[in-house]
Amino acid sequence: MFRRIYDFMIRLAEHPRSLHALAVVSFAESSFFPIPPDVMVIPMVLARPIMAYTIAAVCTVSSVLGGLAGYAIGYFLYDTLGQWLINLYGLQEAAAQYQHWYAEWGLALILIKGLTPIPYKLVTIASGAAHFDVLTFVLASVVTRGLRFFIIAALLKRYGAPMRTFIEKRLDLLSWIALGLIVSGFAVVSLL
Repeated sequence: MFRRIYDFMIRLAEHPRSLHALAVVSFAESSFFPIPPDVMVIPMVLARPIMAYTIAAVCTVSSVLGGLAGYAIGYFLYDTLGQWLINLYGLQEAAAQYQHWYAEWGLALILIKGLTPIPYKLVTIASGAAHFDVLTFVLASVVTRGLRFFIIAALLKRYGAPMRTFIEKRLDLLSWIALGLIVSGFAVVSLL
């Protein structure tokens, strides 16, 4: 199963419109979509290492723009669409806790959460709901999302060929680990 998905992602990564698809996924993940853009970034950089920093830049910009959409959902539509999204992912308690944490730590919370696998959409919606300063939110998002995607791109560009061989030999195991990490991220947030 994972081999077909991996092969599809590699083919998509080599497609002329792959950057457009990455931009859509990255934007959507920051506000409502459950799949992180890393599932596209990794095979895209492995397929075209010369484009690593362009891929990271597109992902960062799209993620921040999607973060603004999530922020707007929290700011203007928290009682309707915001609550629906939070309920959809089972993050009700985590959202309430995040709003409390924003009152105490604000910027530090965005910086920490933007780098982690914890769903970024929760950070964006909760930031808007807490009426966190939008300029500070954008700057923190640029820093954290940029660091995350540029570090991934740099590592893959530098060590891509051996990593691709490693990934392809152990694809099933690594896929199950990645899936486990995504599920764990949602579980950790729901327990907060």
